[in-house]
Amino acid sequence: MTLDATFWVTISFLIFLGILIYFKIPQKIKQTLEQNISNIKNRIIEAEKLKEDAKNILTEHEKKISNSKNEVFKMINLANEEAEKNVIRTNNEFHNLMENKKKNAEERIKQLKSQAVKDIKNASVKIAIESVEKLIKNSLDKSKLDKIYTSSIEETKLALKKKSS
Repeated sequence: MTLDATFWVTISFLIFLGILIYFKIPQKIKQTLEQNISNIKNRIIEAEKLKEDAKNILTEHEKKISNSKNEVFKMINLANEEAEKNVIRTNNEFHNLMENKKKNAEERIKQLKSQAVKDIKNASVKIAIESVEKLIKNSLDKSKLDKIYTSSIEETKLALKKKSS
């Protein structure tokens, strides 16, 4: 029987496997691998929990943003409505003020017109009285009376023109 190198390699390999089994190396490797697998699974589960938490936080923030946008929209609409009301109110106040000024001006014009008519009447009466006085002072002769009458009418016309100007 010849013992060749393959025989000794096989024997060495079997001894090596025996030593490994004796010192329980495959079980230790299995336990280490199982621990690593368990750690990786735990990390994956923890990452999934964090992912869910992040999704929940994102959803909450999106809701807050949506609510904020709605509130801003409502505030803008309210401000626009308030501005429109202020414009309308200011416009109405302006029109009322202008209407009152117009009425006051019309009243003043009426008063001035009434005063002018009174002044013209007073001037006409004064001129008429002066004309009558002249007639009475002068003789009552018909030719003089016609001249005085004509001149009185002319004076009255001139006086009226001066007053109306």
